[in-house]
Amino acid sequence: MSFAYPLFPVLFILVGTWMTYQGIVLKPYIALATSLACGYLGMVEGLQPSEPISGSAHLLPFSLPRSLDEAIRALRECEPLVRILGDPFISAYTIVKEAEYEVFLQVISSWEREHLLLNV
Repeated sequence: MSFAYPLFPVLFILVGTWMTYQGIVLKPYIALATSLACGYLGMVEGLQPSEPISGSAHLLPFSLPRSLDEAIRALRECEPLVRILGDPFISAYTIVKEAEYEVFLQVISSWEREHLLLNV
């Protein structure tokens, strides 16, 4: 998939519960807003889509944030998106996502139970 704006994948940290996009769950209104914002930024900045990838992209360098924490940081630091989506939205949204991430980090996963708790 080629993106009209290089930070398009960063926007998909805006995770919700109703719609999937490439295996990620999104709220439709946020997906639409971010798609439009990235298209707009691509037009304004005169960006061209990258070449399509044929075959497996598995061995290509990994360029997306590896965690929600990294993605939140990248979203906050993306001035064009902050300008378009608005600082109040970005601030409120990232505060909520940070709180959700903190709760997530407190949960013991099945992998941790199996590999850490049961093998100690």
